[in-house]
Amino acid sequence: MTPRQVSSAAGPSDTESVASRRRVLWLSTAAFTLLFNVWMMLGVLSVPIRRELGLSDPQVDWLIAVAILSGALFRLNFGMLAETYGGRRVMGITLLGSAIAAYAFSQATSYLWLLAGALLYGLAGNSFAAGVVWNSEWFPDRLKGTALGIFGAGNVGAAGTKLALVFFPGLLTLVPATGYLGGVIPGGWRVVPALYAALLTAMAVAVFLWSPLPDRTAGRGRPLRERLAPLHHARVWRFGLYYVVVFGAYVALSAWLPKFYVDAYGLSLPAAALLSATFILPASLLRPLGGYLSDRFGPRGLTYAVFIVMAATLCLLSLPTRLELTTFACLMFLLGCAMGIGKASVFKYIPSYFPQDVAAVGGVVAMLGALGGFFLPPAFGSLARASGYQQVAFSVLLALTLSSLVWLHVAVTALSRSRSQADDVRQRRSRVRAAPIEG
Repeated sequence: MTPRQVSSAAGPSDTESVASRRRVLWLSTAAFTLLFNVWMMLGVLSVPIRRELGLSDPQVDWLIAVAILSGALFRLNFGMLAETYGGRRVMGITLLGSAIAAYAFSQATSYLWLLAGALLYGLAGNSFAAGVVWNSEWFPDRLKGTALGIFGAGNVGAAGTKLALVFFPGLLTLVPATGYLGGVIPGGWRVVPALYAALLTAMAVAVFLWSPLPDRTAGRGRPLRERLAPLHHARVWRFGLYYVVVFGAYVALSAWLPKFYVDAYGLSLPAAALLSATFILPASLLRPLGGYLSDRFGPRGLTYAVFIVMAATLCLLSLPTRLELTTFACLMFLLGCAMGIGKASVFKYIPSYFPQDVAAVGGVVAMLGALGGFFLPPAFGSLARASGYQQVAFSVLLALTLSSLVWLHVAVTALSRSRSQADDVRQRRSRVRAAPIEG
């Protein structure tokens, strides 16, 4: 057995090689961060694409939505494939496939070509489900929340293209005059997906070379019906709604905010990208903190607090009078902080309630959350155009947050009542057993 190979006996344990676990965590996190960059790149690129190809606002909305949909629908499939064939293999193949699709997108010359490219490179978003399974297989229960929080911080990739535009302001207007690059990539926005294609290929090589072997495949041999059985629980769909609020809304706002800043506040695209990043960064980088707090105190109270903070913030963002730019940006920062912690606390529920079915349950919850990211951007645009009320997006998110908070409270109340009744029954039985026998 080579140094990279470790025993695959009975799943993760405290005796597992710390070095192997760390390699899985950091490789999966780096890969997911890059794939999330690709999945969300239209948040910025849609603006120059609209100008170059003369697209309408609805066409841009649906272009963004198609990429998000593609990265949402197959999360259950990717999770179960990772459980069957190993997270290393699924992540590596996803990286290579996304590289080909990203380069093809960089060559698009028509709206249909753009749609097809977005549909294919959007599959990168499904890597989240594969990474969740990969890390869950390698980490013991007491560290799963923290590990999944660190891995999930790869959501920060949503800010990658936006920050690249801030630090390299000429990036989207670059037109190489001569040389090999100019012959392959006309320049402007097309440089970005082509560059991502090269980085994805390099990351795939790293995953295949440095991931520990043999990989974990806990689902291999389990009947499909048994693996899907947990999906009958209403609890799974409740967690899915929670994830729509903390993740689906995050995805939608990450894609929608740059255009909102440009249209509502008249900012330049680099300024809009920078302000959007002040929402995206805390919504991603605080996820490890949410995972640690969930491991330490449990996910329930933390999720309560997240929903309350989100509801209060969204109430202010929904006000009909437009907020001053600094106030608006500060509220978006606070909203991002709550979402970052909430994404981890919601996902901590899954290995806690369904330790043997992380792939199926995690895949469905992640799929529902990402589907929220698909439906919300066109809904935001349509409602804003129909009502003339640009803050309508925040009213929609407020309604979703309050619905989740109510459902959480009802579920916790019912659970407490059930436990109280069970305690009463046990106490009565104890009294009966302790009572003297008369006769």
